Amino acid sequence: MNSWRSLKAQPIVSGILVAVNVFVFMAGTFYKSSLYDMGMLKAFDVLEKGEYGRILWAVFLHSDITHLFNNMFLLFFLGAMIEKEIGHVKYALIYFLSGIGGNLLSLAAKVITNDFSASLGASGAIFGLDGTLLAMVLFSGRKMENVTPVRVLLMIAYSLYSGFTGANIDNAAHVGGLLTGFVTAAFLCGLQRLKQHLKQNGEQL
Repeated sequence: MNSWRSLKAQPIVSGILVAVNVFVFMAGTFYKSSLYDMGMLKAFDVLEKGEYGRILWAVFLHSDITHLFNNMFLLFFLGAMIEKEIGHVKYALIYFLSGIGGNLLSLAAKVITNDFSASLGASGAIFGLDGTLLAMVLFSGRKMENVTPVRVLLMIAYSLYSGFTGANIDNAAHVGGLLTGFVTAAFLCGLQRLKQHLKQNGEQL
């Protein structure tokens, strides 16, 4: 029982996600043209050719080592904290939904602005973790050490500001991931609190 509890407290999903991203990046050094051609988020390829897998596959691609390092650093340390609080399955669900949600908003923005450029990276999914953290401090009913709504909002504001003032940044993916993570986590927090309320009153959901 103790070993199972210890395993549940480990950032297993975060570690796997980091490992997969690093492996894909290393593989890309040998097969970059094919991996990136098949995976980058391009509105024409998704909407006209029906290559919908790009919406998810692009989350695992990074343009260079700095791009990879920055995303993986945030993924592991922020992700590990959130994964410990909500569990492996919920964490994985939020991560992938945020990545997809971010890329869907990115596609919508590309269509509206006639932008034919390609996008890639895990930033949308990671912004989803920011949104998750905000939802947790607002709705979970649990106190997290040194984590307050004001601090989380400042972190999000700074991250968004850095994106909007930077070059070659897919800010639509950031915003889409942030919103997806926040809404998904808020729903899960509400569901968990409802279950606790019903349990306390001897009811079942």
